[in-house]
Amino acid sequence: MLKGIDPRLNADVLGALRAMGHGDVLIISDTNFPSDSIARQTVLGELLRMDNLTAGEAAEAVLSVLPLDTFIDDFAGRMEIVGSPDEVPPVQAEVQAAIDAAEGKPRPMVSIERFAFYDLAKSAYAVIQTGERRFYGCFMFRKGVIGPDE
Repeated sequence: MLKGIDPRLNADVLGALRAMGHGDVLIISDTNFPSDSIARQTVLGELLRMDNLTAGEAAEAVLSVLPLDTFIDDFAGRMEIVGSPDEVPPVQAEVQAAIDAAEGKPRPMVSIERFAFYDLAKSAYAVIQTGERRFYGCFMFRKGVIGPDE
């Protein structure tokens, strides 16, 4: 255990988050997402796991150390529900709440069509597969910056 580090973050996840640079994309996926095959195509090239967590729990842990990009509107995204792109199911509402808490204000995710999400995930820095079993528990986070001490 380390002081100040969420214990849900394992060493592999922490290493990837630390290695990412400004603008790099992280995918947090549910158990049904083709995580392994897509992760092989990412910059990291291997799948990261947070198996025993929901998407909301994983997002909360990740956002405890990962700054989100403040320069763009697509700083975070959710996979759209096929045939109902504006619907926000509970799993997505939970991740939105984690984003809002981390940001200190409401900051809505963009929606990403399912196959566009798959394409985006292939070019991501890394994929983290969670234990989330609810459908459409797939998210994109774009890393921001931490400014200098003043």
